[in-house]
Amino acid sequence: MTCPREAVGSTYSYRTVAESGAELGFREVSLDRDLGRLHAWLNSDHVLPYWQQDDPLPVVRDTISERAADEHQTLYVGYRDHVPMSYWESYWAAHDRLADHYDAEPADQGIHLLIGPTEYLGRGYAAPLIRAMVDFQFQHPQTDRIVTEPDARNERAIRAFAAAGFERRGEIEFPDKTAQLMIRERETTAPDE
Repeated sequence: MTCPREAVGSTYSYRTVAESGAELGFREVSLDRDLGRLHAWLNSDHVLPYWQQDDPLPVVRDTISERAADEHQTLYVGYRDHVPMSYWESYWAAHDRLADHYDAEPADQGIHLLIGPTEYLGRGYAAPLIRAMVDFQFQHPQTDRIVTEPDARNERAIRAFAAAGFERRGEIEFPDKTAQLMIRERETTAPDE
């Protein structure tokens, strides 16, 4: 799934160094390069309960293609020390179903993410990655809020977003899940910042 070749020639859309000294980066998803990886990650035991996309490879290809073609979002692969280990969807929240559940502003951005390889789980890597993505999203000068809506059962994700400065704003009901609405304002400082 990951190998040293992945570090060679990776063109990042955003790259930073975390307090720990780890290099964090994001690059846009390339279907040719990432399909196998995303299929494996989406079918991982720790991802399935929340993403519910245990689809065969051709269906995942179609799903990722459709998402990548959506002008209201951008898909990224996240790296830690030049190793691909996460998948991100950065989206304009006013064009998402989430907008029906809070007072969405036109420049609000949202985040969906998953950590792929299990060796990156439970090691404190998620919050610094989230902070890096938030910093990337706040480069848009009109964005003053970042939102997310993890599955309310996913306490690990909720804790990581809270550690990155997101505040819980209540649960919301979607047809496929009960979600925890969380918001980070531009002026909010994350606990570890």
